[in-house]
Amino acid sequence: MQLSFASTAPTYAPIQPPSYPLAVRNPYLSVWMPGLDVADLPSSTPQFWAGNNLTWGIMARVEGTPYSLMGVPVVPDGTFPAVVTGAEYTSTHTIFNLTAENASFSLDFFSPVSPSNYVRQSYPFSYLTINAEASIASSIQIYVDFDETWTGQTGATVSNFTTTEGVTAFDLSVTGAYTYSENGDQALWGNAILACVPSPKSNLSSQSGSSATVRGQFAANGTLANLQPIYSPGDVAAIANDLGIVMASTSVTYVVGYAREEAVNYLGNAYTGYYRSLYADPIAAVSAFFADLALAYPESLTFDASVLSKSMASAGSNYSDITTLSVRQAFGALDITIPNDSLDTDGILVFLKEISSDGNVNTMDVIYPTFPILYVMDPEYIRLLLEPVMQYLATGSWQQPYVIHDIGDTYPNATGHNDQNDESQPIEETGNLLILAYAYTRATANTTFSSTYAPLFQSYADYLVANGLNISSQLSTDDGAGALPNQVAPPHPQNLPTQQANTTNQTNLAIKAAIGLTAYGAMSGMANYTAVGLNYSNQLYEGGLGTDTNRTHFTLEYGNDTTWTTAFNLFPSVLLNLSTFSEEALAMQTAWYPTVRAQAGVPLDSRVDWGKTDWMHFAAAYATDVGTKDMFIDDVHAFVSEGLPGNQVPFSDRYFVANETGGAYDGYRARPVVGGHFAVLALEGPATVGGAGNGEDVEGSERGCRGPCLYQQL
Repeated sequence: MQLSFASTAPTYAPIQPPSYPLAVRNPYLSVWMPGLDVADLPSSTPQFWAGNNLTWGIMARVEGTPYSLMGVPVVPDGTFPAVVTGAEYTSTHTIFNLTAENASFSLDFFSPVSPSNYVRQSYPFSYLTINAEASIASSIQIYVDFDETWTGQTGATVSNFTTTEGVTAFDLSVTGAYTYSENGDQALWGNAILACVPSPKSNLSSQSGSSATVRGQFAANGTLANLQPIYSPGDVAAIANDLGIVMASTSVTYVVGYAREEAVNYLGNAYTGYYRSLYADPIAAVSAFFADLALAYPESLTFDASVLSKSMASAGSNYSDITTLSVRQAFGALDITIPNDSLDTDGILVFLKEISSDGNVNTMDVIYPTFPILYVMDPEYIRLLLEPVMQYLATGSWQQPYVIHDIGDTYPNATGHNDQNDESQPIEETGNLLILAYAYTRATANTTFSSTYAPLFQSYADYLVANGLNISSQLSTDDGAGALPNQVAPPHPQNLPTQQANTTNQTNLAIKAAIGLTAYGAMSGMANYTAVGLNYSNQLYEGGLGTDTNRTHFTLEYGNDTTWTTAFNLFPSVLLNLSTFSEEALAMQTAWYPTVRAQAGVPLDSRVDWGKTDWMHFAAAYATDVGTKDMFIDDVHAFVSEGLPGNQVPFSDRYFVANETGGAYDGYRARPVVGGHFAVLALEGPATVGGAGNGEDVEGSERGCRGPCLYQQL
C-alpha cells in the first residue's frame, strides 16, 4: 500500500485558543491540550491545568497500518502520525479532526455542563468519543491508554481491572495516600479511571504493561492481549476496540475520570459528590454516566447553541469566542457535594478551588468575579457557594466584624480560620457578600437565604457603614498589586468629616462599599442602609472624593489626581438596577478608559502594566458607549487568539498590556474567574442560558435590556 501524508495547515474554529479543554469537570479532573501543540497532536502530550504532563495515548489502525492520533511521542515500529486537519471548540466540546490514508477520525472530548442537573454536573467523569469513517471499506481498530501520571505521583500505584455491568474499566490509585492530600495540585487519594462500553459493532480487548509492549501489541495486531499484570512504574493501561469493516460513520465512546469518595473536608466532615446519592460505587457511577450520554449529548448541542447565539447577539462574534471558551473552565473549579455519611441531597453545598493563585476554598473575592456565569446559567449556584461560608460564619468561630476571605487555606480542606488568620480584605469581602446575596435574592425571588442569616448580613452592613468610606490601608481583590501606602487626602472634597483627612482610601473599595450597602438595603427593605450607600456614592462622585479635580475619572486613591483605576465594582450597580452611581458617573469612567489604554489593553490601574480579563468585562458591561465596550472585548479576544508561544495555558485572566511584554499572560491560569466574561450577557437577565432548578429548563422568564428586566422586582 502506498502511503501519502501531504497536508495543509489545520483549520481552527472559532479561533486557536491558548489551550483546549479536553476533560474539565472539577479541580482534579482538568485535562488540557496546549493550542500550538494541536498541529502535532499525534505526538503531543495533554496536561493537567497546572502544566503536569498526563499520558493519554490514542491510536488507530487502518487496514493493518497503525497511526498515532494523540499523545504518542514515541511510536511503535511502523506507526505513522495521522494528519491533523482541524480543531474546534464549543462550550462543552473540543473536537480534533485527523486523516489517515483513506480514513478520517474525529476525537470529540465532551465535558457536560448542565448546571441545573446536579447529578450530571457532579459526575467526576468526561467523555471521549472517537468517530471513524472511510472513503472505501476498511478494517479499523481504535486504541486508548493512560497511566499513573493521572494519580499525581509515580511509584506507588495500584491498578484494578474490572468488567461489570457492561463496563470495562481500569482504576489506578495510590497506596497509602493521605485523604485530602495533593501533589502539584493533583489529588492523591482518589481513583483515576479509564473505561469503555463497546459499541454494538465493536470487539473490545484490554491490556496493561509497559507502553512499548502494550502499544506495540496493538500496532502489530489491532487487538490487545487481555493481560493485567501487577502495575509497575511507567506502565500504561489500555482498552482497544475493533470496529470491523468501516465505511459509514462508526464510533466508540470512552470515559476518563478521577473519583474521590471523600471529596471535601468541610469543618471536619466528609462531603462527597452529589452523584453518589444515586450511585455510591464508582463503577456503577461510570455505567450510569455512559447511559446518560444519550441525554447529555443532545442537551449539550442545545446548550452550546444557546451560549453562542446569545453571546453573539449581546456583543458579537469576538465576545462569543471568549464566552464559549470560558464555560468549562469556570465550572471546572467546582465540586457539587452532599454529606458523605448520609448522602442527603438536602445538604448540598458547592465548593470552589481558587485555582492557580493560592488554592483557597470558597474565596469570596473569587466567587465575586465568577458570579456572572452563575447568574446567567443558574443563580442557585450563588447561594450554594455562599452557604458553606455562611454556615461557618454562623458558628461564631470567625470573630472579626468583617467577612472572612475564604474558608480554608488549601483545597479541599474547608476547615475555616478559627485562629483568625486569613488573607484579610475587610471591605472587599464584606461588600462582596452583600452584593452576591442580593444578586441571588433578586434573581430567584427566594428570600429564605437572606432571612436565615439576617443578623449576620446586618452586622456586616453595619461594618460597611462604619468603615466603608474611611478606609484603612488594606488589600483588595487584586492583592497582587498590594495595599496602598498611607496618603494624605487633599482639601478639595470639602464635605468630609475631619477624621477622614489622614487616611488611606482605595476608591474602588469605597465604590464596592457603597453598592454593598444599597444592595443590602434593597435585600432587607431597610431604606436607611440604602441612604448611607447613596450618600457615600454622592461623596465619591458628586462631591469629588473619589475623582480627580477635573472629574474625568475615578482615582485609585482619594485625592491623587495622577492615579486611576479600572472601576469594575460599578458593574453590580447596573446589573442589579441599584442606581447607586449615576449615568453621569458611568459615562465619565467610560470616556476615561480609551485614554489610558496601552498597546494590548487597559491596565488594572495606574500602578501596573497588566490587566484582568474579568474586570475588563465588568467594565465593558457598564460602558455607556458601544465603542468602549467593544474595545475591552476586542482586547481580550486578541490576547486569547494571537497564539503567542508563551501563552499556551488554560485561559489566563491576567496578562501584560504594556511594553515589550504586551499580550503575554502573567502567571494565572485555569481560574474560575473567567465566569466574569459573562458580565455583558448577564445584563439580559438571570437564567438566560440553561435551566433554573435541578433539571428544569427556564420557560417564560422576563428577559432583555440593561438591568431592570429581571425575574421580578423585589
